[in-house]
Amino acid sequence: MGKRVLSSLQWFVFILAGTIVAPISVASAFGFSSDETAELLQRTFFIVGLTSLLQGLFGHRLPLTEGPAGLWWGVFLAYAGMAHHGGGASAHAVLQSLELGLIASGLLFIALSALNLIRYVEKGFTPAVTGTYLILLVIQLSGPFVSGILGADGGKVDAKTAGAALATLVLSVVLSQAGVRFLKNYSVLISLVIGWLLFRALGLGTEVPSGGGRTLSMPEWFAWGPPSFDAGIFVTSLLTALLLMTNMIASVEAVRRAVRSEKAVHWRRTSLIMGINQMAAGVFPTVGGVPISGSAGFILTTRITERLPFLIGSAMTLAMSFFPPVTGWLSALPAPVGYATLFVSMAGILGLGLQTVKEELHHEKKVTVISLSIMIGSGVLLLPASALEALPGVLQSILHNGLVVGVLAAIVLDLIFRRKERRTETTSIN
Repeated sequence: MGKRVLSSLQWFVFILAGTIVAPISVASAFGFSSDETAELLQRTFFIVGLTSLLQGLFGHRLPLTEGPAGLWWGVFLAYAGMAHHGGGASAHAVLQSLELGLIASGLLFIALSALNLIRYVEKGFTPAVTGTYLILLVIQLSGPFVSGILGADGGKVDAKTAGAALATLVLSVVLSQAGVRFLKNYSVLISLVIGWLLFRALGLGTEVPSGGGRTLSMPEWFAWGPPSFDAGIFVTSLLTALLLMTNMIASVEAVRRAVRSEKAVHWRRTSLIMGINQMAAGVFPTVGGVPISGSAGFILTTRITERLPFLIGSAMTLAMSFFPPVTGWLSALPAPVGYATLFVSMAGILGLGLQTVKEELHHEKKVTVISLSIMIGSGVLLLPASALEALPGVLQSILHNGLVVGVLAAIVLDLIFRRKERRTETTSIN
């Protein structure tokens, strides 16, 4: 019983730490007040808890948490930058257009589920593609994670913040490799608590929002106002939905490998709930979600493969979202502590990616697919921001994402080589 409670609590902490970074950075980009940031976190926790439960019970049925999608995160930040630099609509109008975009992307997922088209996308995720995705994911996340740990806001490292976060990271690494099973299995929970206490002791904690004096409340509908239409944001949202489908499939496959599950995934139900996630993010406005691949790294680090602790942790997240004082208090968690605590779990994804591509190393064409795709994706990541300025905004938001470009390259190259092999086999038979 005690083990189950601690495992559930650790899942709750993992969901918390993996959820807060994106909405807090979006709130900062749009200039939200501390109370508006807390309300955004409340809506985010509500959607993450609800859709994680739905997926765990009725969708893919894996210990795989939902969370803010990096692709949606990038879209929000890109349009925030355009609004603040006079490149389009005001920040408020952008937020209202993003509400409609999220609802539209959800409807697209639901339509693909109803028409059972998800199975054609799923066939494209061979071990070569999945492994490429996992490797590129770590490459793309390594920059923001290191920057977050060092407290490099505005491009400058804060020595005091960096020292405390690095101490938390060292503790997390030591605990994850400890010989004592308890310390190893609950390294995420222990390092987060100690790291937060360290930040508080050094006076690095942030202000706790007032919460408006409310003890219990529902997340607010259309908090940014009624949805509005913007052609550029609408098209970007639909493209984002299609790209998130590849992300969803890769994340599910990664966790299936982590828990060594042989059960078939019901992709139509998974896609349907993904659509509900996107629509909910538009109705209760926040950053759109996706199954988080980091769950695989968390499972490998903690050895918690059972589904029940994950479901309990998700239910805790959902219940917490109805209590503004609690979400306000949690919004004060320093982001560097979250980055440092999750660093080892993220690194575990790279190991899983290497193990996945290892299955294909005996096949020369698969090695070519993996090598070219990783080079393309990482090359795009290293492009300066100014390199794509001449392109339309929709293309910029896609081509700036090396993970998306690399995975699409892997899918296309793998498909081409497989077709050539089939033609060769057919010719030899005839």
